Amino acid sequence: MFNTSNFMRLLSPCFLTVVFLLLVSHNTFSQQRRQPNVLFILVDDLGVHDLGVTGSTFYETPVVDVLASESVTFSNGYAASRVCSPSRASIMTGKFTARHGITDWIGAKAGTAWRTRNRHDKLLPADYVRQLPHDDITIAEAFKAAGYKTFFAGKWHLGDEGSYPEDHGFDINIGGIHAGSPRGGFFSPWQNPKLQNRQDGENLTLRLANETAQFMEAHKDSTFFAFLSFYAVHAPLQTTAKKWKKYRDKAATMGVPNTAYEMERVLPIRKVQDNPVYAGLVETMDTAVGVVLDALKAHGLEDNTIVVFTSDNGGVASGDHYATSNLPLRGGKGYQWEGGTRVPVFIKVPWLANVQKVSEVPVIGTDFYPTLLDLADISLLPEQHRDGMSLKPLLEGGSLENPRLLYWHYPHYGNQGGEPASIVQWNQWKLIQYWEDGRQELFRLPSTETDEMNVVESYPEIAEKLTDSLMNWLTSVEAKYPVKDPEYDQEKAKARQLKTETNKLPSLEANRVKMLSEDFKPNDNWWKSELGK
Repeated sequence: MFNTSNFMRLLSPCFLTVVFLLLVSHNTFSQQRRQPNVLFILVDDLGVHDLGVTGSTFYETPVVDVLASESVTFSNGYAASRVCSPSRASIMTGKFTARHGITDWIGAKAGTAWRTRNRHDKLLPADYVRQLPHDDITIAEAFKAAGYKTFFAGKWHLGDEGSYPEDHGFDINIGGIHAGSPRGGFFSPWQNPKLQNRQDGENLTLRLANETAQFMEAHKDSTFFAFLSFYAVHAPLQTTAKKWKKYRDKAATMGVPNTAYEMERVLPIRKVQDNPVYAGLVETMDTAVGVVLDALKAHGLEDNTIVVFTSDNGGVASGDHYATSNLPLRGGKGYQWEGGTRVPVFIKVPWLANVQKVSEVPVIGTDFYPTLLDLADISLLPEQHRDGMSLKPLLEGGSLENPRLLYWHYPHYGNQGGEPASIVQWNQWKLIQYWEDGRQELFRLPSTETDEMNVVESYPEIAEKLTDSLMNWLTSVEAKYPVKDPEYDQEKAKARQLKTETNKLPSLEANRVKMLSEDFKPNDNWWKSELGK
């Protein structure tokens, strides 16, 4: 029977207050759990040890260091390639390089055209796809189909007109063209038809960050997928006089070693982090990351925005301005060893902030696609991101079922000294198959992560199993291979190598001494950074 006194008691002020708080709590929870925004930050050529949080004592990156502390750090994070275009295509498609066909940086010479480089190498590099395939559904197209506003700023390098970001799912494209480096440099006026010059001397890295921040502000009441792809810290190495002096003085205080280079197999390689110009470029990148993170906070977006921070390949330690050192890892950009593919990987999921801080599970660039879809509760596309795996279980503090096979295929010569090779990694084992002469290297990670201890003869059964897996996979994706050059001249190759060893090392050391001298000045306006002041 209906009891009037009980009903009146339920309407008491105390009870109504509780009901109100429950409704507010439910509404707040619903707002927090609506589809999240995504901010993807991709740095060009940033080495795994180029950040304070990853071990550098020379470069200063306070903003990224804090971001890492708020994220899950994947200590065994890998790029899908040792050079840029293939790696970027793998992020966009969720496929390994041999599968999507972009196996070298777009613009590199292949086949008989390689001879024009006067390298006198044994092989002619394989041909490769020169634009992002339109048959693929990119990560941007997947988010756009789910109702997201999509935005791209910075380096694209995945094809010319007709294959720009706006042709692959991005609603807005700021600065993304065919070029792999900033045309005109890092200070305005630059030469980019997708990025208007506004003020002479404006910094490109900060401009791209500001454009991204403005986009996020304009779409703060909707959902967005913003991809900030810095041209930094790629060459040309440029900074301001002030930043150069800061790091020049820091290097002097820390103590400048007499030498900074040693010979790798083909070219010299840097073994010391003390380039003050590169340090300034890294710091500006860090400041620019602060611009976009501050924008998230200012507009109330921080708690519902996933942030990814990573690089497209290892740091440039050899060739391309010899910018940094990746020690204790061997090699760098373009090389087949750990220094060529190990990169920083930080993923911040605000509502999972206290679950897990570090994961040692090997992850790779193809994993971002399914991971971000999964976190946003968007249906996965397993036929598209075939070589990626959702890292959501790891981000939630769980585990993946079984160790998986990771593959790299680079049938080319790197500008930095790397050799044509394919790689398979399973658990702690990494096998490198060289295409010049068929030799192999087997490393057990992380105990031999410097890639100095080849244990292929000690573990022949492991090597055989990994070789079978690698060859079967390459066959399944119809991989292309380099071929022997019938015009190869061994004597010319030896002469070129001798010249490199005789002349290049002393030249690099002399340039380093000059850059660290108190009166160093690259030109009258410090690469245009002082224009308009």
